[in-house]
Amino acid sequence: MNILILNAGSSSIKFQLLKMPSETVVCSGLVERIGARDAVLTYNGQGGTSKVTAAIKNHKEGLTQITKMLWHPEKGAIGHADDIDAVGHRVVHGGDSFSATALVTGKVKAEIAHFATLAPLHNPHNLEGISVAEELFPKAKQVAVFDTAFHQTMPVHARTYAIPKSLKTEHGIQAYGFHGTSHKYVSEKAAQHLGNQNAKIASVHLGNGCSITAVVNGKSVDTSLGFAPGNGLIMGSRSGDIDHALIFHLVSSLGHSLEDVNNMLTKKSGMLGLTGHSDLRDIQRQAEEGDRDCILALDMNAYRIKKYIGAYAAAMNGLDAIVFTAGIGENSSLLRKLVCTHMDYLGILLDDEKNEAPSNVLREINADASKVKLLVIPTNEELEIAKQAHALTLA
Repeated sequence: MNILILNAGSSSIKFQLLKMPSETVVCSGLVERIGARDAVLTYNGQGGTSKVTAAIKNHKEGLTQITKMLWHPEKGAIGHADDIDAVGHRVVHGGDSFSATALVTGKVKAEIAHFATLAPLHNPHNLEGISVAEELFPKAKQVAVFDTAFHQTMPVHARTYAIPKSLKTEHGIQAYGFHGTSHKYVSEKAAQHLGNQNAKIASVHLGNGCSITAVVNGKSVDTSLGFAPGNGLIMGSRSGDIDHALIFHLVSSLGHSLEDVNNMLTKKSGMLGLTGHSDLRDIQRQAEEGDRDCILALDMNAYRIKKYIGAYAAAMNGLDAIVFTAGIGENSSLLRKLVCTHMDYLGILLDDEKNEAPSNVLREINADASKVKLLVIPTNEELEIAKQAHALTLA
């Protein structure tokens, strides 16, 4: 079975074509910096790696470029759209409507659209990916895999907000959590590496969107993103945790509309608001040149992650491992070092040489004397989605 996986982030689209159940990757790639003039499409196929730099305005244009590469006469992996048996889609917010993977129907699409107000940087792009895939691959089954599903195991005391009870019981307002597909994949890999299925793991997913999840015995028990993917850690353009009174001050005292504030906190804050850049590579480069705003932003970013690690060590009553994953977590040795410095109270000791060594496989970066394993694990949300899509289409 040929399964195409589409993973649309807020400014990127990752894709893989896999043969299942052998888990063989036929081709893969990434469109990044969507919305910029220098967006890049990287395609890894039978003819090697190809890179194309162009202005890609939106996710639909990015998906169109991907499909052109899939059936390129020389580099392409398929001869016809009908060669695709299923398309697996990462969908960020499923609310309380979905606790498991689902075949896409009109009702499913309506629910994804309904929750777009809670995940404005993601659900619209996820839905657009589904619509484009339905047009391009009309005979393929469309499968939605929800980021929120992994966090359904959070206990009531972790998912419930201290607000009037009726808001939860009547309107479903609670913490849902996100990046669940990634956290599930890397925490399982970490437990296998540790040889301990009951391990207490802090899974730190750092990309343009960021979150940290406390995992015990393979289950999510708490996570930093809640009702919508905007709180918790500092992100590319999202603020993370703020005092909610700030929202009222911006509206009632400074004259901003609610729409302005929502746009500000989701699209103009975070690292972008602090530095003028949302891409951490640019921020690190400017920091190395002495830019004070960028230096401060990196310190703030690491500080927030440290606070959550400490909180989750308390919530789990222990800590066996910290996992760094996703684009920033896997590639930024600087941010990993900032996070792991001055954490010896928890027995966290980083090995600088291991941390700096480039690698694209699971590896330890902790010093031998560290009581906590520090792991860098490349996430593979696409494989996890393919597994779930394959299982569902065979059911």
